[in-house]
Amino acid sequence: MNQDLSIIQLILHASVVVQLVIALLMAISIASWAAIFRKYFALKRVRSLNDEFEGDFWSGTSLNELAAAAKKNDPHAGPMQRIFASGMREYQKLRERRIDDSSALLDGARRAMRASFQREMDVVETNLSFLASVGSVSPYVGLFGTVWGIMHSFTGLAAMTQVTLATVAPGIAEALVATAIGLFAAIPAVVAYNRFAHDIDRIAIKMETFMEEFSNILQRNLSAKINA
Repeated sequence: MNQDLSIIQLILHASVVVQLVIALLMAISIASWAAIFRKYFALKRVRSLNDEFEGDFWSGTSLNELAAAAKKNDPHAGPMQRIFASGMREYQKLRERRIDDSSALLDGARRAMRASFQREMDVVETNLSFLASVGSVSPYVGLFGTVWGIMHSFTGLAAMTQVTLATVAPGIAEALVATAIGLFAAIPAVVAYNRFAHDIDRIAIKMETFMEEFSNILQRNLSAKINA
């Protein structure tokens, strides 16, 4: 009963298959944490850029000036600014073609913004599926290591004539380490996935609301020009 049952010793004395499973889970966990931090800072930057542009948009600056600023600042623009730039660019192109139908102008701008919105959402959702996969698969990978370790342990015990708790405990403990590490990899990934999914939904709603508000502004401008 004086055997060293520390985590490190259990891993060192585990079977090769269990050690490979633990190594895989540790690598997945490190990759998961890296993805979590990247996504956290990426979403923080998206929210900051969107809020900054929305403040400029409602500050009374003309649409042409905003479009020129968006074109000039394109490499560093936020998703909302790029969506606005896409809609405004399509609107101006249709105007240059002497298209006076307000419905065609608005539909063109909306389609351009919707396409830009989908591209931006694809970028914002990067690595989210990876976190979902880690959260759902890691416990089963750890469970596989546990089952294999227990099976390997009992296979070794079959040759013994007398089995005590002292002989069974180390093998079972070694196997259970794989499940523990699997949960260690899965739980942060699940928590982060749920949090990021909620944040992304809020970002998407905010950008969709902006597209509707911008479309209303374009419609009012067209109505004013027609009535002038």
